[in-house]
Amino acid sequence: MCAKKYKKKTISQSDGLWRDRLRHFEGQQEELVRTIRELSEIESPSDNKPAADRMGVFLAQKFEALGGSVRIYSADQFGNHVQIDFPGREKTKPVLLLGHLDTVYPLGTLTTMPCREADGRLYGPGVLDMKSGVALMWFAIQALQAWHGALPRPVTVFLVSDEEVGSSSSRQITETLARQSAAVLVLEPAAGHGAVKTARKGVGDYTLTVTGVAAHAGLEPGKGHSAILELARQIIEVSKLNDLKRGLSVNPGVIRGGTRTNVIAAEATVEIDVRIKSAKQAAGLDRSFRALKPFDKHCTLSIEGGINRLPMERNAGVAALYKKAKSIAGELDWKLDEAAVGGGSDGNFTAGIGIPTLDGMGGVGQGAHALHEHIVIAELPRRALLLAGMIESI
Repeated sequence: MCAKKYKKKTISQSDGLWRDRLRHFEGQQEELVRTIRELSEIESPSDNKPAADRMGVFLAQKFEALGGSVRIYSADQFGNHVQIDFPGREKTKPVLLLGHLDTVYPLGTLTTMPCREADGRLYGPGVLDMKSGVALMWFAIQALQAWHGALPRPVTVFLVSDEEVGSSSSRQITETLARQSAAVLVLEPAAGHGAVKTARKGVGDYTLTVTGVAAHAGLEPGKGHSAILELARQIIEVSKLNDLKRGLSVNPGVIRGGTRTNVIAAEATVEIDVRIKSAKQAAGLDRSFRALKPFDKHCTLSIEGGINRLPMERNAGVAALYKKAKSIAGELDWKLDEAAVGGGSDGNFTAGIGIPTLDGMGGVGQGAHALHEHIVIAELPRRALLLAGMIESI
């Protein structure tokens, strides 16, 4: 019997390059953690413009120190938005690194939720969503400059201050910058155990207001027409719009109504969160809301709102970016998964206008918006390397 011949596996020149680069970021791991902690300890809630602006100024100066050209977009209600442009050796369209500097936590959260390290994790407000992502941008750009002498291609960093509250003042800028870019990499947190996000649901908000007829609940109950009772019936109708098998969900989340227990309510309101899997679902869902009719003919209905973010669908452009990311990860025997998630991000905007977008490029962890929010420290070097590699390869 002939013996089988096996080829001896050797580490290619490419393998060695990627492992050297990983070691570079591993050597910077402590500095990465210090930077993320520093960013987390500059509190920047969306609804506090002075605090958000302090964060914006700090980041503008930090990226400017790498040679970036800073542009500030003033916003009245929210913090200012920060754009940093880096030139590249090749005269090509830039890669847009997209993120946000605002967090959901109110000013003063650090007193009850301080930054701390424990069991290989860094805890603190915003460390996962998404100040680790902002730090990864900085370290990836710094590394590419060190390896190449200059960035191999132009890079635009755009950090908005209102992502957590709908991006109303930044959306137009985000879409304009995306149209000028070859691709968009969104530094929102990774999904699950480190997967990048190749699909996100679309997000919308509707407000349904019922106007009824007030009356004294004891003296003239028959003359009143309760807005609260009508609203309760409408909520049951709205709940019928749920179609989880098709990825469509409708959640009446906040209810307000009435003035006193002895007054038949003249007004009641419900705020409704909606999620859609495909852009085609948006028009049909909107028609369903607009078609609602009152059960009590003495009550009137008013519908406001709509889809704020169209879905980020896994199209050819998204799939191509994931293929590149998976290939880079494969150089390190790292199986990089992809995921579809229910939450929205500013990546929905850029994907929605047809620009290739890959989301979830940021830190790995759990507990976004929660008391146990944290990142896994050991994952930071691989995430920085992935980002740097993607900037090179697009």
